[in-house]
Amino acid sequence: MSSTNATRGHRAVLTESAPLDAEHRPTPGAISIGPESTELFETAVREAGGTLVPLGDETRGLMWLSHRAVDELDEVLQAHPGIEWVQMPMAGVDMFAGVMAKYADRPKPLWTSAKGAYSEPVAEHALALALGLLRVFPERVRAESWATVPKGISLYGLNVVIVGAGGIALEIMRLLEPFDTTVTIVRRSTTPVAGASRTVAASSLAEVLPDADVVIVAAAMTTDTSKMFGATEFALMKESAILVNIARGGLVDTDALVEALRSERLWGAGLDVTDPEPLPDGHPLWTEPRALITPHQADTPEMTAPLLAERIRHNVRALAGDGEFIGVVDPAAGY
Repeated sequence: MSSTNATRGHRAVLTESAPLDAEHRPTPGAISIGPESTELFETAVREAGGTLVPLGDETRGLMWLSHRAVDELDEVLQAHPGIEWVQMPMAGVDMFAGVMAKYADRPKPLWTSAKGAYSEPVAEHALALALGLLRVFPERVRAESWATVPKGISLYGLNVVIVGAGGIALEIMRLLEPFDTTVTIVRRSTTPVAGASRTVAASSLAEVLPDADVVIVAAAMTTDTSKMFGATEFALMKESAILVNIARGGLVDTDALVEALRSERLWGAGLDVTDPEPLPDGHPLWTEPRALITPHQADTPEMTAPLLAERIRHNVRALAGDGEFIGVVDPAAGY
């Protein structure tokens, strides 16, 4: 499902969360914003009927708007045990895994992320990277003379494997519809994803890679998915296949990817995320002619802020109303 409130045409693509039982549902109450606040998000809270207060004993819901202040969030939660709900600003929350793990055996606080909220801009970027690779843009933009040998692959009719089944994957499938591709979704379970030609479990990744023309990584970063793409997986892929990663850099073994590109085992790799990140100056990926790299900017603050505000509005209403929070995170699993 989707929300129509967005900016410049973007919609927040929402994936449904399981209903909360009474034990996990936070108590309705006042909301605080930290570590710093902005007018946009304050307005979102008020528009949803929430009461804003400075961080203190009466705070029940906390809008945490930084992806860097991990230790500070840990300290805030310890100092204010009355906080029963934490809204985080990112879709991927692996950076807060250590903090959330401390509460994995407790029903509260409830953790919600922005997963799904940024799906449209990120999916758009994934498509741009895929098209750029297939049409050999990395080679073309580096050229200093007119090429005379035709080179390029059309996206039309290709086999696309998307690893992940969240909002980004759903939006990528929507964008791919005009290209008449065949889409395979790889996820934790085999529960079918509407719109995909087939859905397989992550344990079957090796079975679908040999037929893939385009592989798009859109999965959550966890201990189970760390470096899920390495030398073994690249060896299974066609030499004409491309890899696009718009999720987390740690999902791909960087050294193995460099070798696969250098040895022409892959047609190309489009990376908005890397491991390490930022990618250091002088790293071989910068000069790899088959690599297309963007600096983790599949979405920008101008794109995401209104979408996050919409997520805040929805969940603030859920706090006081029906309890149907979107983006619920399992603190034990980390996503």
